[in-house]
Amino acid sequence: MLFVYDNTVLSIAKEAIWTAILVSAPILGGSLLIGLLVSVLQATTQIQEQTLTFIPKIIVVFLVLVFFGPWMLNIMVGFTNNLFIGIPELISFR
Repeated sequence: MLFVYDNTVLSIAKEAIWTAILVSAPILGGSLLIGLLVSVLQATTQIQEQTLTFIPKIIVVFLVLVFFGPWMLNIMVGFTNNLFIGIPELISFR
C-alpha cells in the first residue's frame, strides 16, 4: 500500500509554490520595472504607442535570464533533488 500523509503533501506543495515564486520573481520584477519606466516615459512625452513596451521588456527578460539563469536553475535542481531524495520516505510498504 501507498501511505502519503497530509502534512507531507502540504509540505511538498508549499515548497513547490515557494520555488515557483523564487524562480519567477526576477523575470516578473524586471518586466514590471521596465514597464513602469516606459509608461512614465510615455506619459511625459505623450507618446501613446501600444507596441513601445514590448521591445524593452523582451530585452530585459533576456538579460534577466542571462544573469539570473544559473541561480534559477540551481533553485529548480535543488527542489527536484529534494523530491527524488524524499521518494523513499513517501512510499512505505506495510
